[in-house]
Amino acid sequence: MTFADLGLSEDLLKAVEEAGYTEPTDIQREAIPPVLMMKDIIGIAQTGTGKTASFVLPMIDIMASGRRRALMPRSLILEPTRELAAQVAENFVKYGKYQDLKMALLIGGVQMGDQVKALNEGVDVLIATPGRLMDLFERGKILLNGCELLVIDEADRMLDMGFIPDIEFICDKLPDTRQTMLFSATMPPPIEKLAKKFLNNPKRIEVSRAASTNKDITAFKVPTKARQKRDTLRWLLANDLVETAIIFANRKTTVRELNKSLQADGFASAEIHGDMDQSSRIKELDRFKAGQVNILVASDVAARGLDIKGVSHVFNFDTPWHPDDYVHRIGRTGRAGAKGRAFTLVAEDDAEAIANVEKLTGAVIPVFGKSDVRVAMKDTGSSEKPAEAEQEASKPRQRKPRREKSEDPVETKPGRETTPERKATPERKAKAAEKADAAEHSEPAPKRERKPKAESKAKPSRGRAKSSAPADADEWNGPVPGFLDVSAL
Repeated sequence: MTFADLGLSEDLLKAVEEAGYTEPTDIQREAIPPVLMMKDIIGIAQTGTGKTASFVLPMIDIMASGRRRALMPRSLILEPTRELAAQVAENFVKYGKYQDLKMALLIGGVQMGDQVKALNEGVDVLIATPGRLMDLFERGKILLNGCELLVIDEADRMLDMGFIPDIEFICDKLPDTRQTMLFSATMPPPIEKLAKKFLNNPKRIEVSRAASTNKDITAFKVPTKARQKRDTLRWLLANDLVETAIIFANRKTTVRELNKSLQADGFASAEIHGDMDQSSRIKELDRFKAGQVNILVASDVAARGLDIKGVSHVFNFDTPWHPDDYVHRIGRTGRAGAKGRAFTLVAEDDAEAIANVEKLTGAVIPVFGKSDVRVAMKDTGSSEKPAEAEQEASKPRQRKPRREKSEDPVETKPGRETTPERKATPERKAKAAEKADAAEHSEPAPKRERKPKAESKAKPSRGRAKSSAPADADEWNGPVPGFLDVSAL
């Protein structure tokens, strides 16, 4: 099936083709036709499945006919975060370039004046976060009684952020005769209740099991100690053929500190978190998209909705506190059919969180490198020491016991001298010389013939970290540093 089979207009098909897409994804194939037929939709789809285009494309054709009016947007899309709203706006610009549509973006962190000006001129599509929309509504700068179509995107995220009361207020201000679409990765009871209240006989579309992870993502958990997480992360970044990566941490302070640490180690990294203003966050995202940096350290503000092509790896520096966030974090890789890899660093404090993730997804995340635990880190050429070796090296050096105590355990007869002088008698020296002379003229011992076999066991990569995992491999076959405590889980 192609996009032409879905009933989209010629102008829209031209824009889709120019964007490089030829075949619709599962959610697009199932959602676009009923949306064009003006039916209400409940879409349950994991991240990275093309969900955004499944409502953006038909909306462009639906909104192509009609008249704009001041302060009264014809359609409304609600997004939980500024980044998601901006991402949807980019989709409208990309796919709607051959249509006469006017779009406005209402998000916090930017000047309100330009937004009010756009509303005064009339808009076909309004993309907003609940907070800024409520603010403008209470100021009398926007009217919602002319809205013909409503999209509630990332509904479960809205629930997590406490936006459900705002959404209910907004829905009550919209016309009863409207088309409503609700999209969510999961459907907890509050979201089911919201859908039942505000959707009219919706068509339910579920393209994958709720809370499941993308089949194109190879995921590992990496048991390690909390104090060694940075060493573990640096080793993975250097040894797993990382092209572009997003690293997630639970705290904003951790994001800042980790970014500084990576930059000090020579990595090209940037950061994005909630303490940054909107313009700074957009600037850092643009640097990452443009390839000026290839590592982005982020808090969960960036976990959902960011559609950045070519992200080869996702690293969970901290196991997320909410198991749903795990699905959305690792969903930044393995998008649109591409392969991706995800690593979650699991310290002792993360044990409960990772157990909740595995319970939610219904699958045990494999332990990274478990089959190669026998390979010591010293054979990878890394400067880091295994945890056991590091502990041994930190111990004070001890004097070796005297040889006569370890080599002559036989009890002596009462009164017999067992001093070192007795062992250094001329007779003993003569016997030792005879043995040495016999050994020099004798045939090589059998164990000498085994030397080539012993040499084959030697590790030629000593001092050089040459092994690395192929980006699309399902299992790791290379050396594992000792500080990865793979026997812990």
